[in-house]
Amino acid sequence: MGDAAPILAAHDVHRTYRFGQVEVPVLRGASIAIGRGEWVAILGQSGSGKSTLMHLLGGLDRPDAGRGTIEFEGRTVNLGAGRSLDRYRNRDVGFVFQFYHLLPELSVLENACLPGLVGGWFGHARAAAARRRAGELLEQAGLSHRLRHRPAELSGGERQRVAIARALVNGPRVLLADEPTGNLDATTGASILDLIAAQHAEGLTVAMVTHDASVAARAQRVVQLRDGQVVDG
Repeated sequence: MGDAAPILAAHDVHRTYRFGQVEVPVLRGASIAIGRGEWVAILGQSGSGKSTLMHLLGGLDRPDAGRGTIEFEGRTVNLGAGRSLDRYRNRDVGFVFQFYHLLPELSVLENACLPGLVGGWFGHARAAAARRRAGELLEQAGLSHRLRHRPAELSGGERQRVAIARALVNGPRVLLADEPTGNLDATTGASILDLIAAQHAEGLTVAMVTHDASVAARAQRVVQLRDGQVVDG
């Protein structure tokens, strides 16, 4: 990563969940720094807290009060609220999950352009720009012939390609991928990683969590989540 300041970092974050009277610590001082333009894989067993860390990095969750910070380009994300936090989640980072979370009633194109229509002024120019960008991404993903189809008409790999296009439609600086190949067979999963690799080659920063060492090997750097902390691979 060199000496340059990281684009995204977690500093000594703790996250504990409460189930009734029982507290379950998941992260116990986890820290990671992700360089601009880097592809980092966070490897760990199921239940190790990988998704929790990803949610913290993406502003979908917060560390325990007073126990760690998340910083994007030097700005503390977990202290933000309202429009500031919404903008971070909508513009600065893009999310890809194991489960595609596509809206079944919308077409492929409508699903992909949806984030471009959320947050801020909405009008014809904005809608047209979002549709144009979504169309370009879907063409790159090999789905230009599927724009009017619904998610139920797609294979798992095609649905994940739509999810990746949706994650990138607002031009985020960082792609956060949580087990992006977890629901796919090896061949289809490899094609999804190829798509992510192509975006990374254009300068996109990627943070990806996985339990599969062969998937993690596609990244530039691999670290492990162990006992609630991030350790070198």
